Amino acid sequence: MTTITQTDASWRDDAAVIGLVSLAHASSHFAHLLLPLMFPKFIETFGFSYSELGLLMSVFFVVSGVGQATAGFLVDRLGARPVMFVALGTLALACLAAFFAQGYAGLMLSAALFGIGNCSFHPVDFTILNQRVSLPRLGYAFSAHGLTGNLGWAVAPVFMVGISSMFGWRAAYMAAACVFLGILALLVWMRDAIETKVVDRKVNDPHATHTLAFLKIPVVWWCFVFFFLSTMTLAIVQTFSVSILQAMHHVSFESATLTLTAYMLCAAAGIFLGGFVASRWPLHSDRVVGACMTVAAIFMALCGSGWFGGTATMVILAATGLSIGVGGPSRDMMIKKATPKGATGRVYGMVYSGLDVGFAISPLVFGVFMDRGWYGLTLVCGAGVLLLSVLVALGVGKRTQVA
Repeated sequence: MTTITQTDASWRDDAAVIGLVSLAHASSHFAHLLLPLMFPKFIETFGFSYSELGLLMSVFFVVSGVGQATAGFLVDRLGARPVMFVALGTLALACLAAFFAQGYAGLMLSAALFGIGNCSFHPVDFTILNQRVSLPRLGYAFSAHGLTGNLGWAVAPVFMVGISSMFGWRAAYMAAACVFLGILALLVWMRDAIETKVVDRKVNDPHATHTLAFLKIPVVWWCFVFFFLSTMTLAIVQTFSVSILQAMHHVSFESATLTLTAYMLCAAAGIFLGGFVASRWPLHSDRVVGACMTVAAIFMALCGSGWFGGTATMVILAATGLSIGVGGPSRDMMIKKATPKGATGRVYGMVYSGLDVGFAISPLVFGVFMDRGWYGLTLVCGAGVLLLSVLVALGVGKRTQVA
C-alpha cells in the first residue's frame, strides 16, 4: 500500500485534493437547501403548514446526525473514498424521490435519503484533507473547504428557483440529481487523489486505544455543543429567512431568495478572508470564532428588530453571513486541536453530528414561532442562541490549552 505523508505533497497535489474535496463539500451543502427552497411550492401544491415542513427538515438532520456519528467509524475502517461515492449516489436518489413525490410520505422519504447521503461528508472531507494536504497549507484547505460549502448553499437558490420557475419544481429535482451524478463521475475518474489510509488497529498492540476512547475527552463534547447551538441559528436563516422577509417586509419570493444567496456568497467571501486569519492566529482560534459570532448575533438581532426597511434588512442579513464566514476556518482549526491522533474520522463525525442535531431541532422549535406569526422574534431568539455558542467556543479554547 502506498504511504501517504503530508510533507511529500506538492502544490499541485494539494490543489487537486483540495479542489475535489471542496467540490464534494459544495454538493453536500447544495443538498441542504433543496427541500426548504421549495417550501412555498409545497404549500401551494399540497397545502402543508410550516410545522409540517419543519418536520421534514428535522427528519433530514436527525438521520444525518445519527449517520454522521457512525460514518466516522466507517471512514476510519474502510477509508474515506468509498464512503464518499455511496453518499453522492444516495443524494441523487433523494432528488429522484422528491421528483416522484405525490404527498407528504414521498417528501419524507426524500428527506430521509438526503439525510443518509449528507451524513458522511464532514468525516470524509476532513479525513482526506488531514491526510493528503501538507500541514503549512492546511489552514487554506479548511478555508477553501468552507468557502465552497457556502458556494453550494449560494448556488442552490438560483439553481432551484431558476429551473422551477421555467419548468416546474419537479424538473428542478431531476436536474439536481444529474448534478450529483456528474460530481460522482468526476470523483471516480480522479479517485487516486482522494485515497486515504485505513486506521490499522492491532489486537495485541498495548498502545492501541479503544475505538470509543475519544468519547471520554470532555472537549469533544464541548465542540459538539458548539456546533449544535451555532447551527440552530443557521437553520433559521436557511429554512425560514425567505418566508420571514416576505412576511415582515412584503418583498417578492425571488428577492427574498436572492437575499439568501447573498448571505451565502458573503459567508463564502468571509471564509476566504478567514483562511488568512486562521493561518495568522492559529493559537487563538476560539477567540476569533467568539468575536465573529458575537458580531453576527448583533446583526441578526437587528434584522429581527423591525427597525429597518426591507432593503436594509436584506443587506444586514447578508452581512451576518460575512461575519460568520470569517470565523469558519478558525472553527475548523479549533476542532483539529481537540482531535486525538488516529481518530480524525470518528471525532469529526461525532462533533459535526451536533450540526445535524441543531438543524433537526431548530425547524421544529421555530416552525411553531412561524406558525404563530412571531417572525421577528424568530430572528432575535436565533441571535441569542448564537451568543450562547460564543461562550461554548471560549470554553473549547480553554480546555484545549489545558490539554
